[in-house]
Amino acid sequence: MPWCVLIVDDDSELRDVLAKLLIKSGYVVEQASDGPEALQRLAVGEFDAVLLDVNLPSMNGLDVLAQIRGMLRPPLVVVMTGDDTPEPMLEAVRLQAYRFLRKPFPLRTIIEAMDDAMATAPRAGLPIEVVSARPEWLEIIAPCALEMADRLQSFIMHLEADLPEPVRESMAQAFRELLTNAIEWGGQLDPERKVRISCVRAKRVRIYRIADPGEGFALDRLAHAAISNPAGDPLQHTIEREKQGLRPGGLGLMMTRSLVDELIYNEAHNEVIFIKYLD
Repeated sequence: MPWCVLIVDDDSELRDVLAKLLIKSGYVVEQASDGPEALQRLAVGEFDAVLLDVNLPSMNGLDVLAQIRGMLRPPLVVVMTGDDTPEPMLEAVRLQAYRFLRKPFPLRTIIEAMDDAMATAPRAGLPIEVVSARPEWLEIIAPCALEMADRLQSFIMHLEADLPEPVRESMAQAFRELLTNAIEWGGQLDPERKVRISCVRAKRVRIYRIADPGEGFALDRLAHAAISNPAGDPLQHTIEREKQGLRPGGLGLMMTRSLVDELIYNEAHNEVIFIKYLD
């Protein structure tokens, strides 16, 4: 059954373009030009997802999001805005937005976000706990589901929008590798287990901390896998994990070392901090 998507934006041309694109991709689409109209449509119809602009006339999009979160079965919400400050994104995180898109964005990202959400439902909508949502200190607790890696990486990319693209991409890649490792190895892909993530943003440095919920990061497991593999087949461990959609833990961690300036583990290897110094 195709997903039904509600587009909420006061820009009629953008609404029409997005609607045509989604319909062409097999989605059922309705439109609303402001917050009250969107809430009216949500009250009488069933929607799987909402594309929600922040800067709406008469009612702010984040106020609409807050009301959506109060619904019995809230749809996934992708927040859109042209505001380049971190505050709207942080409030969207607090209100459990699924993704955050900064305008202007490549139109294909809308289809990618909807396809990802549909492919991973219902885990795509797993709630996160927001401990702190200040621009200088973001801290959240998330379920150990792989869907969280892409979702949280998208927030990190937008939180660091003021940094040069190469720096931002290297930080986002390092963050995703460490988070995925924690979810796979420590959390055992069990959404009942939680991973704690912190981001401290100072003027000349970024500090990210990830607390693994289990045995710790897979620092030496690449070597262990090579030892335990049958003679003559050193890649068996890698192949078996790839069949499950996973990666050997040590490989991603080795790659991460080249992306950041400092990578520091605690004694139990179940917490890691990575540091990026800014010019």
